[in-house]
Amino acid sequence: MAVTLTDAAARHVNRYLSKRGKGVGVRLGVKTTGCSGLAYKLEYVDDIAPEDVVFDTQGVKLLIDPKSLAYIDGTELDFVREGLNEGFRFNNPNERDRCGCGESFRV
Repeated sequence: MAVTLTDAAARHVNRYLSKRGKGVGVRLGVKTTGCSGLAYKLEYVDDIAPEDVVFDTQGVKLLIDPKSLAYIDGTELDFVREGLNEGFRFNNPNERDRCGCGESFRV
């Protein structure tokens, strides 16, 4: 079981945590929403919760709640810039379908 970051994602997270002046890493999970059923949620965190599964990748701590891990195991988190847009991209091998707007996915 693993969730990883690309070099670009790790640089972005480290840069943001440095600007913020605090934080231990990023919490990645899923929530029920959208037309396909699940959506990713991502937040910077200051403390590790006892139930968090922790992956250390590229020097960044990724915190995953155990319920979400089944849906995102094997996911690579990337940070991309396309024209004027930039953001995280989830390369999840468990995805079977994604809605047209890109907000939600199904496994």
